[in-house]
Amino acid sequence: MVNNTVFMSTLLLFSFLAGFVTILAPCIWPLLPIVLSASSVGGKRRPLGITLGVMTSFTLFTLTISYLEKIFPIDPNVLRLLAVIVIGLLGLSMMIPPLATAFENSVNRLLSPFQNRLQKQGTGFGAGYATGFSIGLVWAPCAGPILATIATLAATQAVNSKVVLITLAYVSGLGIPLFFFSLAGSRIFTRARVLNKYTGRIQQAFGFVMIVAALLIYTNYDKAIQLKILDAFPSYGNFLNVIEHNEKVTKELSALRGDKETVAVVQKNADRLADLGEAAEFTGIEHWLNSGPLTMQQLRGQVVLIDFWTYSCINCVRTLPHVTGWYEKYRGNGFVVVGVHTPEFAFEKDRKNVAKALEQFKINFPVAQDNDYATWRADQNHYWPAKYLVDAKGRIRYTHFGEGKYDETELAIRQLLQEAGHAVHGNANFLKDATPRIRRTPETYLGSARAERFASKEKLIDGAQVFSAPAEIAPDHFAYEGAWNISAAAGVGQKGSSVVIQFRANEVFLVIGSSSPGAAMKVFLDGKAIDARAAGADVNGGRIVVEEERLYRLIDLKGKAGSHELRLECETDGITVYAFTFG
Repeated sequence: MVNNTVFMSTLLLFSFLAGFVTILAPCIWPLLPIVLSASSVGGKRRPLGITLGVMTSFTLFTLTISYLEKIFPIDPNVLRLLAVIVIGLLGLSMMIPPLATAFENSVNRLLSPFQNRLQKQGTGFGAGYATGFSIGLVWAPCAGPILATIATLAATQAVNSKVVLITLAYVSGLGIPLFFFSLAGSRIFTRARVLNKYTGRIQQAFGFVMIVAALLIYTNYDKAIQLKILDAFPSYGNFLNVIEHNEKVTKELSALRGDKETVAVVQKNADRLADLGEAAEFTGIEHWLNSGPLTMQQLRGQVVLIDFWTYSCINCVRTLPHVTGWYEKYRGNGFVVVGVHTPEFAFEKDRKNVAKALEQFKINFPVAQDNDYATWRADQNHYWPAKYLVDAKGRIRYTHFGEGKYDETELAIRQLLQEAGHAVHGNANFLKDATPRIRRTPETYLGSARAERFASKEKLIDGAQVFSAPAEIAPDHFAYEGAWNISAAAGVGQKGSSVVIQFRANEVFLVIGSSSPGAAMKVFLDGKAIDARAAGADVNGGRIVVEEERLYRLIDLKGKAGSHELRLECETDGITVYAFTFG
């Protein structure tokens, strides 16, 4: 109990410190002009209102957005749009003084039942709070280990009292420097006598800044600015995360997530594998494929490999030959594999799509469709792919996350089979480990919710989003060109539009869908139509024909990995692109 208290206190302290230094992080610098602009006008309590508004909305929506999405079928981008509108209106009111008075009075009337003392004429708290609340919706600090853990647990609806306390500690640390930054801006512009005669002009200039910032956020160009800042100051950005990379913090975060300790090495004559706790029951399964419904209780007496995967994840796909090989080799000796298919994208929830994937990858073991993440949460899982090896008594004895360590996993399977009294014939027959060992471009999501390293500029033409790419795209960055409709999860292109990425890899894969079968894209490598020597398995004659939503193999450099530019041009309307992965 004492140790738990000490570790929790340590985590709360480091959460506070991580929040405290957030204001120094380059990725939130584009939002600081909004804070400064909003602080330069209004009453003496406006900085407090801004600070509390940011803290409230950031905490509220970080912890509850997944619950709200489940209760109310709303697009999270709607909240971002509302925040942009409020920020833009405030900027407009600063440029037109009568609007500022009307805005202040309306917000004061709205909040007066809750904050009577703070809503006296001229305090500025109400307008400041409304502005801060809007800023909090678009406040996106660089996610270090602590904030990443909070976000992951919130996304999988695993929020508990500890997560709430850690979030509050983080936000408390964030609030202190934010308040003093806001207060300093207010004091400078209210006490500097030399500026008094220019007050009106200064306020109008700051109003213009806020309108520009709102437009940048609306077009997502603020993300491009953030990326440029982080690219310009990479060591500085990493330095700010150093305080979170603490052994005690790492251990406590792992416990908070419920991570199971991975067994490091398994030898043929190894000691007994560790007991990592009882395996959770399969729960919330929508469909079972290749078998009827199963329970962990039914499977007692057998060694069970639970494999969390999804069919469009290339990392998962590369593990499947090993998993199917183990199943075929040991299934007659008390061994069973249960694949828990937990979707990353909405189309992966479709039973027919999963059934096609089972046929494509020659999967004969039972597969459970965990569309609502119920079993994912029950096992406190966080990764694709993830393997949990369960002994004949229903206890988890080994885990592995990601690709690789196939020999280690097979030896663990054999050991648990022998431990349960099942015959194990022959030697372990290890397949070649195809896990890439080169430095390669990371997985790249093309929807607005998780897009990183985005290089396009955007403008609206006749209500449509139209993008243009810079003359040179930085390594590992991507860009849209032409007319695209960008949602949280994907981009939908019109005929003639393109998506371009600068990559380093041996193979390139892309999850693609279409509003109608037979849609096609042209494939260009380094500015030229791709030839058969570099084309992936799904490219024929320099084109991809999209017949279904799945992972398509675009580039195969036959082991000659390098840095290249890939361009995909839509030949038809309605092609949807989700995420690039690389091998």
